[in-house]
Amino acid sequence: MASALQEWTALLGAEHVISDRTELSSAETATFPSERSVPAILRPANRGQLEECLRIANRFHTPVHPISSGKNWGYGSRLPSSDGCVLLDLGRLNRILDFSESLGYVTVEPGVTQRQLYAFLKASKSRLWMDASGASPDSSLIGNTMERGFGHTPYGDHFSYACGLEVVLPTGDVIDTGAARFPNCQSAAVNRWGLEPSIDGLFSQSNLGIVTRMSILLMPEPDRFEAFFYRCDSPDGLPALVDALRPLKMQELLRSAMHIANDYKVIGALRQYPWEEMRGKTPLTPEIMSEFRRSMTFGHWNVSGGLYGTRAQVAEAKRHLRKGFAHLPGKPNFVTVKMLQLAKRFSRPFKLVTGWDIRRTVELVEPIIDLMRGIPTEHALGSCYWRKRGPIPADPDPDRDRCGLLWYSPVAPADGQKVRQLSRIAIDTMLEFGFEPMISLTMLTARTVQCVTSITYDRDTAGEDERAMNCYRGLAARCTGAGYYPYRLGAQSMDELQPETSSSAFLAAVKRVVDPNGILSPGRYEEKTQLG
Repeated sequence: MASALQEWTALLGAEHVISDRTELSSAETATFPSERSVPAILRPANRGQLEECLRIANRFHTPVHPISSGKNWGYGSRLPSSDGCVLLDLGRLNRILDFSESLGYVTVEPGVTQRQLYAFLKASKSRLWMDASGASPDSSLIGNTMERGFGHTPYGDHFSYACGLEVVLPTGDVIDTGAARFPNCQSAAVNRWGLEPSIDGLFSQSNLGIVTRMSILLMPEPDRFEAFFYRCDSPDGLPALVDALRPLKMQELLRSAMHIANDYKVIGALRQYPWEEMRGKTPLTPEIMSEFRRSMTFGHWNVSGGLYGTRAQVAEAKRHLRKGFAHLPGKPNFVTVKMLQLAKRFSRPFKLVTGWDIRRTVELVEPIIDLMRGIPTEHALGSCYWRKRGPIPADPDPDRDRCGLLWYSPVAPADGQKVRQLSRIAIDTMLEFGFEPMISLTMLTARTVQCVTSITYDRDTAGEDERAMNCYRGLAARCTGAGYYPYRLGAQSMDELQPETSSSAFLAAVKRVVDPNGILSPGRYEEKTQLG
């Protein structure tokens, strides 16, 4: 390690080889307990420096782990997947390399964040929208995409709208994927497929290489946009909701990612834990939840989605949505940006006339509509402070502030009964361990539903770390036991939850070829079976 650090310092400069114990301790901190040690942080400025960092790591057999912005809260923050890895912080690789308004794409490095791309599009007066996830505006576009994260618009499945990867292999060699591997290829930024097998997927959720360039397809701003919301007041109404949405999605009448949040998820987005009403006890009782649903006018299950297209297309989508929901109690409500602005402007007289404080509804709806329009927002970060007793700071940092957050994210087929079974497992397990079952269900495709369960707590409360980890493990065991596997893992669970599958031996063999010294992110999405 000492020899490697000496060479890294000569390469990068002392200011970009971090060994200060305070900074290293911060990098070792996540939103759950961890005993991982980080011996140093390297901050290369460009691809060439990154290549040489990896060659040095190979010479001295020193493991390294790349991060983009380190805002992977709930899944591990900056933690490496195994102990003793030097962090490769790619935040300085933050250039927007290429952009085409007419073809609708942008090419970025791993340090480019949601906030940076949104500001770039605004400054360019672009008529293109990015797809924003609910993560921090300062989270990396490439980092989220390579973890197969998702957003809200019709381009919500991020990995499906990425191409032309430039990848630095663990040896320091560089390859390009898709059409980008051909010299002077005119379609490199917009054509995922070149010749021969497609290898993009090998670098998603893997430790086979570091993506240093990626093109992202952007959505043309539609002539018309409206959001729709639907409130289901029955705890048993989830299967009918899923079964009503699926055919609309399969026929592409609804094109956006659609989200179904349960009541606990909604209350966590609106406020912190009601310590006074609960007299300091946890978890929230059904009686208190019932009162919150009534006073804040949300349901047991709450649907949101976006409608995009020409005025005629949006009108047609609304007609089909009303028809598809006709057998359900209540009806979908449609909101435009102009309606939201009017609601904010006249909220006070509206309350005087109706008695309804519409500001709380606006507070919930506005950030959702922003995300549907490709506008990053910090609103969701407030929910990390759900059980913290102090106010949410102006500059939220869940690691620094010892917020407890564990996300477990199983996937179900878009079948109402299957989704109910999965959500029931999550609700029962989390309540059993004393946590509010905050659940968000996303119909990302017409045939799958991603279930993101949030175990949210205060790390400063004695015993809560252990209880949360036990809840996480119990939830994982029950979900996988019923056949519902996660689409994504946290750094703390890759050694526990990574299954041995029929592809294990193949991936282990690929790993040995591209990373003969095993220096890149050992343990990250690494299959258990090894070839002899």
